[in-house]
Amino acid sequence: MSEDGRAPGLGEPILVAGARGMVGSALVRRLKSAGHANVLGPLRGELDLLDAASTRDYLERTRPAYIFIAAAKVGGIHANNTYRAQFLHENLAIADNLIAGAHQAGVQRLMFLGSSCIYPKLAPQPIREDSLLTGPLEATNEPYAIAKIAGVKMCEAYNDQYGRQYVSAMPTNLYGPNDNYDLQTSHVLPALIRKAHEAKVRGDTEYVVWGSGTPMREFLYVDDLADACVHLMNRGYDGPLVNIGTGEDVTIRELAETVMAVVGFPGRIVFDASKPDGTPRKLLDVGRLHALGWKHRVDLKQGIALAYRDFLERFGR
Repeated sequence: MSEDGRAPGLGEPILVAGARGMVGSALVRRLKSAGHANVLGPLRGELDLLDAASTRDYLERTRPAYIFIAAAKVGGIHANNTYRAQFLHENLAIADNLIAGAHQAGVQRLMFLGSSCIYPKLAPQPIREDSLLTGPLEATNEPYAIAKIAGVKMCEAYNDQYGRQYVSAMPTNLYGPNDNYDLQTSHVLPALIRKAHEAKVRGDTEYVVWGSGTPMREFLYVDDLADACVHLMNRGYDGPLVNIGTGEDVTIRELAETVMAVVGFPGRIVFDASKPDGTPRKLLDVGRLHALGWKHRVDLKQGIALAYRDFLERFGR
């Protein structure tokens, strides 16, 4: 790839780190649908992202024209708060090994995908990109957030010191095909889908939702995220941190009610106020993204229906 910002050619190698995950698999689908024939999605046996030397060797051997860093150790409130050391260590290692390895291999362009949890817990809403590091983080996922902030700053540092074009994009809460439905480690939306489905199958009259139901959250269908990422790549975007989201949010109660309607569960919601709510509100300001010519296409109810269909296909009755 040249350094003038052009998109990689259809035959040039593009690495999707984390290609087996929800985000990575969506990126692979989007790239292949656009005609990219050389999409690299190595398994852990081919590329151990926790091993700096093997990561560097892989990048020097394959010389990708563009790298999407979608690999991460992820989970919901329970997982983040329980496995704090692992979330910090593994996500720091993944970011460092890939970003430093890309530079050492001469890779000029890269996109690091973070999370909206990098922003302060009480950041003004909607959250602008310049809110980063202006206040304390949400305590339950602070280790994960710190690792992702480190990745953002690494990209900036390599750009400043070496003239690289390493971009950071911060998605809002994601859901869709290939999501994680393990109730011990999943995020809120897949957990609600599974709980509502199982309650329906059992013939229950209610299902339990963590917290008070009042926090507000924004949700983006993962194939929309992939489309936004490829859009930025094709534009040759090499500017500052950019939020990726819908610019719209709902309460957890409204979200649970929408899930119930899609799943066809006729019971009622019981809120478990002994469980944490997390950040009161997380809505991203997507003005920078809209100015770059991209807006989401899949609305929440449509996306939940697509996600539920994927859940049924994977986990059956």
